[in-house]
Amino acid sequence: MRYVWAILSIVAVCAALYFVAGTFADDETRQVLALRQYNTRIVVVGTTLLGAAAGLIGTFMYLRKRAMIGDALSHATLPGIAIAFLIVGDKQIGALLIGAAVSGVVGVVAVIGLRNVPRIKEDAAIGIVLSVFFGLGLVFVRIAQHAHTGNQAGLDRFIYGTTAGMIKQDAQWIAITAAIVLASVVLMFKEFRLVCFDQHFAVAQGRSVHVIDLLMMAMVVLTTVVGLQAVGLILVVAMLIIPAASARFWTDDLPLMTILAGAFGSISGFSGAIVSARFVNLPAGAVIVLAAGVVFSTSMILAPRRGIAGAIVRRARLARRIGYQNVLRALCEREEDSGEGVRASKAELLRMRSWSARRLNSLLRRAIRRGDAAMGPDGLIGLSRQGRIEARRVLRNHRLWEIYLIRHADVAPSHVDRDADLVEHILPPELIRELELALTETPEIPPSPHGREAFS
Repeated sequence: MRYVWAILSIVAVCAALYFVAGTFADDETRQVLALRQYNTRIVVVGTTLLGAAAGLIGTFMYLRKRAMIGDALSHATLPGIAIAFLIVGDKQIGALLIGAAVSGVVGVVAVIGLRNVPRIKEDAAIGIVLSVFFGLGLVFVRIAQHAHTGNQAGLDRFIYGTTAGMIKQDAQWIAITAAIVLASVVLMFKEFRLVCFDQHFAVAQGRSVHVIDLLMMAMVVLTTVVGLQAVGLILVVAMLIIPAASARFWTDDLPLMTILAGAFGSISGFSGAIVSARFVNLPAGAVIVLAAGVVFSTSMILAPRRGIAGAIVRRARLARRIGYQNVLRALCEREEDSGEGVRASKAELLRMRSWSARRLNSLLRRAIRRGDAAMGPDGLIGLSRQGRIEARRVLRNHRLWEIYLIRHADVAPSHVDRDADLVEHILPPELIRELELALTETPEIPPSPHGREAFS
């Protein structure tokens, strides 16, 4: 049910963005967004469906770490296109796509064969096949252009893509491809997931990894071949990988990642087609890929768990928590030296750690505001009752970790305080219990194992 809600949420967000864009856009942009022109509707529908299909199957290519195989596959289609044109003598789209599919499959087989050759790794095999097949394709394209029908060849469009020239038949082919890919992903989802994450377990379950791999690659070949006219063989690999890589920032759940990848691919195709329709001088295929790049950049920055902004916020919160706990620990150690209830001056606290005066004042204000510390009329700071409980817990965790590092990790006592500082603030409760079991003779707050200068 949560996946249904995820799909509905994506649709709602896209609809809201579409409404906002239409509200604040100029008249020409509104006309494009309204899809009043027939050609614009064909292009937008075709690129949106292509993005969805590429995102869906690209998820498994991304997880299988086969992004560059898609690149080799797209470049390997060019010789097949040119040879099919030379054989047929006309630009029959069906024949050209069949030639592209056959050539692409031969390219993938060549990569697999070279990968099994000693001293040739997969990246080298991909580079060899990509460059050789692309060079061979350029040679045959030049031959086709100098043939008796050379002026009508127009085979260069498969290199760079001609999204704006998409016709109804092209959109229909893309729709059929999207339906086939969606059906394959739904019906073979469990098998695809097994192969992506643990192919040895799949073999143990009696699944044929080679057959599953072959079906997966067949979907990639189909999507790549059909997408050649939209974005070209140079950029089609971006539609397979960028939406999946963008979705990976948002979730660890594979079904949700697959849904997001399809949605991001659709959004990229839709927005790129709209922008290229509004600004006719911009190449549509390149704009679609740039739109996918914007989606990727946004995901990389704003995704809550893996995004840059989220990481910065979490790091800042951790640094703040570490500083706060260190202040409580310092006050607790002051009481440990001179007796419970003894207060410390700011100068004494500054000598304990490399705090700046500004940073220390900020931490102390927070401790006072939370009721963990109090400042007397003389300016001395001491722990409250609730602050003393928290400070004792923090100090005990620190000492337990120090003793464990000295006894079991052979860390020198002179360095153990620094090493304990790096990890004590992120110790989960279960690890604390393991430390307590490993050090059963340890008192409530063990003494410092490395010695510590007392307050003057």
